Amino acid sequence: MLSEHAPDKTDQLKADCRPYLPPEWAPQSAVLLTWPHSKTDWAPDLAAAEKVFIEITRAIIEAEKLIIVCFDPDHLTHIKTSLLAAKLILDRLHLVIAGSNDSWARDHGPVTVLCQNEPLLLDFRFNGWGNKFPSDLDDKINRTLSSQNSFGSHPMETIRLVLEGGSIEVDGAGTLLTTESCLLAQTRNPGLTKTDLEKKLSQYLGITKFLWLKQGALTGDDTDGHIDTLARFCDVNTIAYVTCADQENPDYESLRKMEAELQSFISIKNQAYRLVSLPQPTPIYNDTGQQLPATYANFLVINDAVLLPVYNDPNDKIAAENLASAFPGRKIIPVNCLPLIQQHGSLHCVTMQIPEQVQLK
Repeated sequence: MLSEHAPDKTDQLKADCRPYLPPEWAPQSAVLLTWPHSKTDWAPDLAAAEKVFIEITRAIIEAEKLIIVCFDPDHLTHIKTSLLAAKLILDRLHLVIAGSNDSWARDHGPVTVLCQNEPLLLDFRFNGWGNKFPSDLDDKINRTLSSQNSFGSHPMETIRLVLEGGSIEVDGAGTLLTTESCLLAQTRNPGLTKTDLEKKLSQYLGITKFLWLKQGALTGDDTDGHIDTLARFCDVNTIAYVTCADQENPDYESLRKMEAELQSFISIKNQAYRLVSLPQPTPIYNDTGQQLPATYANFLVINDAVLLPVYNDPNDKIAAENLASAFPGRKIIPVNCLPLIQQHGSLHCVTMQIPEQVQLK
């Protein structure tokens, strides 16, 4: 591992404990957003995308703090003005400056583990989903923010391994759910085998049990099959997952086989999982006729609520009802993510949660 910030404390944490990666439903101090700007692929539809980001901001600051990455000082002023115009109270906002190629905070944001309940922010390499897109600025965001104490005084450790937050799901009890198509893609960590990756993820994240999906894919997905578009832990016993009832849909067969795999998995408690189905939205296409990877599995869990991406689709209501059964006691908040899916991602993809142990300045 490479220790680039607070090396003495990081070395002590490494020596003293096995890391623990909290599940998304654990208490949070904040969420990270990287705001879209005109120098990104969002430019043609920037106004529509910003409206979604404003609604995400509105929902999050009801429950916790929000860190917003701004491209430069002018961008920060624009964002602040936009949020004030939307009548949002900014007390829970932390606006910080760092250059960015895009807005997928799930994949370039830090993965935060706990060591003896002390947070250690892990800065994995981000290479644009296997060198598909520019990522030089995004790969520096975590270190830039850490140098500004944007995550408080907590240590950050930079790791050479390429790993995106959207590619892993954990249950908080040592289990990691992922896809072979993404984690084993040789455009990310060439030469590493499944065994190699399991050893590294056990070392960095404290994982003791691995569930690898061989099946599952969404047409139009740029990520090689991120798990957060397909199947998500809701608690240690429950997985919400995407299903497709339309046999003419190109995703039908792959999702059917993925369902069978999920049915065969055994939890850390040596039991079959309770599986909660999420319907696939009616196919959505961009202006060139390409099918987009719309999915209800791309929800975000925050304190006391779940933000659900919706697409002005009859299945929105079914997805909300089914997800509510998996998160009793949490409010389901729909967010229209049609503008986000035009860039092949959705709500979870643009957010990264920060656990409550991270005390912001």
